[in-house]
Amino acid sequence: MVTGPTGCGKSTTIAALIDIINKERYDNIITIEDPIEFIHSHKNCLVSQREIGSHTKSFASALRNALREDPDVILVGEMRDLETISMALTAAETGHLVFSTLHTINAAETVERIIDVFPPHQQNQVRMQLAGSILGIVAQTLMPTLDGKGRVPALEVMIANPAIRNLIREGKVYQIPSTIQISKKDGMKSLDQSLKDLLMEGKI
Repeated sequence: MVTGPTGCGKSTTIAALIDIINKERYDNIITIEDPIEFIHSHKNCLVSQREIGSHTKSFASALRNALREDPDVILVGEMRDLETISMALTAAETGHLVFSTLHTINAAETVERIIDVFPPHQQNQVRMQLAGSILGIVAQTLMPTLDGKGRVPALEVMIANPAIRNLIREGKVYQIPSTIQISKKDGMKSLDQSLKDLLMEGKI
């Protein structure tokens, strides 16, 4: 998941991730977007891009059709509703690499938002699904540079290590921020640390 407010560069980050996969792997990639913002040419991968309103009616219907085409990688432009989120979780559980975005400001809020979309009687099952399938969350915001000429991303990075998976499974989402802070060795980074790094580097 790549998350953050509107205009924070989520689409750019995901496009860069898809481009790396396109260069380094030999996969079948399907993107479902509203609208298509970046055109991906075939490099090592076969890339099929679908736009809501032009090629398909909704994220959910496009995802349903995409799963019949044996994709390795699926980009769901936005997790907008219960059906889309449910199908994306199922796709991830069945071995597909799924990328998507949400308008949430940090990893803990992202996990809560996904779970809270579902009715209470389903939330336990969704916690199990999410804990078993999520790989990571990047929450980003753009900060003005010190010279005033541009913006740089400040990131919170959550990697789904065993501790994070247990917190999701047990409904202890409020402990995710402190786990991120003590898990630098696993590649995690808090937003505060990211801001400190940018400050020390003279970028902001």
